[in-house]
Parts: sequence; C-alpha cells; structure tokens
Amino acid sequence: MIFSPKPPIVEVCAFSLESCLAAEKGGAKRIELCGSMYEGGTTPSAGLIQLAKQRVNIEIHAMIRPRGGDFCYSDNEIAVMQADIRIAKKLGCEGIVLGILQKDGQVNIAQTKVLVALAEPMQVTFHRAIDMTPDYLEALEDIIESGCDRILTSGQKNTAMEGIENIKKLAKQANGRIEIMAGSGVNAANAQMLIHTGVNALHLTGKASRDSEMVYRKEGIAMGGLSEVPEYEVVYSDFEKILAVVECL
Repeated sequence: MIFSPKPPIVEVCAFSLESCLAAEKGGAKRIELCGSMYEGGTTPSAGLIQLAKQRVNIEIHAMIRPRGGDFCYSDNEIAVMQADIRIAKKLGCEGIVLGILQKDGQVNIAQTKVLVALAEPMQVTFHRAIDMTPDYLEALEDIIESGCDRILTSGQKNTAMEGIENIKKLAKQANGRIEIMAGSGVNAANAQMLIHTGVNALHLTGKASRDSEMVYRKEGIAMGGLSEVPEYEVVYSDFEKILAVVECL
C-alpha cells in the first residue's frame, strides 16, 4: 500500500454533533467520531453516527473501542468491535479507528487483519495504542502488515510536541507506505513544527468548555463516580481553534 504525497489535512476528534458541525465549519477534512471523552474515546452511538452523516459533508471515521483502559481485548470484546464495524459501515462511515495490542504490548496483527478485512471498503486508522507499544518502529511495521491506512500517534509521549523527535523517525521509516497523523496537544502555535516532521495530517479536538445551563445543582455526588470529572461543564470543539490550525497549513 503506497501513498503519494498530499498536502497535510486536519482531522478533528469530536464527541458530539455540535463538535462535528464545528469541525466542518473550521475547515477540517475528517472527523474521528467518539463517545466517552473522559475515557479517551470509545465507540460512539449509532444515533450520533447517523446524525453526523446527515448533517456534515466531510468524512466520518468512527472510533471502534468497546471500553476505556488498555487495548488487549477478550473474544467477547472483539465480537462487539466486529458488530460496531458492521454498523459503522451500514451507516455510511468512510472509516473506522481502532487499536489492538497483545498482552506483551506488541500489535496484535492477526486480530487487526480480521477487523481491517471486515471494515472494507472503509479506511482504517490505527490509533494511539501504538504509543503504548514497547518498540515504536517495530509497531509501525506490524501495523503496515495489518493493512491499516494510517496511524495516529503522539510519538509515545503525552503530547505530540513532547514526542516530536519520535514522530520524525516514524514518518521517515514509514516513507509513504502508510499515512502518519500527529495528535495530542495540537494547536495553532505548534502546527507548523509538527507538519515539518513529515506527517500527513494533524489531529485535534479544538477543545473549549462552557458552563452548564442547569440552574439547580446537586452537590456532593458524581454520576461517573469520579469527583474530578465536572458535572456541570459542557465540553465542545471550537471552530475558531480548528480554523486557526487549518490556516497554518
């Protein structure tokens, strides 16, 4: 699978229909559609996928992740992922996003190949599970062997800027055989530096938040069981932050 050089694009990680609309308004070319923001993104609902496909004209790539936490999945979880891939395909998604590791942290080539085949003709992005592998460059080769179309990475660091040297090495070794997309902490201030690593795309949320419209607020209780997760805050993608990155390219 050989990729010809193309101008870099912006992909937005969206957790709501509002954020999908902001992504398109801001000039993004692709949306990674997710649920469960505070778990790092899980499979979005069928209803969200359906409405996103109806309301925006850019590509929708659905996250296929049955739970938060690690990326080593049971047979039951793989079955759920297969069912979600079929739903994403039926609803017209242009792609899916996944990542599967073995117990030793290496890419699970066999399971990934099965899901890539099931996803056809949708594109497949291997997400930041690559950043949790013991050998970054070996993982690249395993993902290419698995048949994925692109990799999302922060260079095995918490942010893409922290991992920028590793991303350069990955893009160099990839050498056009698979698309490389840098994500985590991407903004207008660092977009140019990240593009010069040789990546094909930048991935961001354009994150902003506003206060809930709730007037009555029950104190001392957390619906998710985590007090650090704000109950009365609405998080969304700000089209102006997205546009600022798009204009850097």
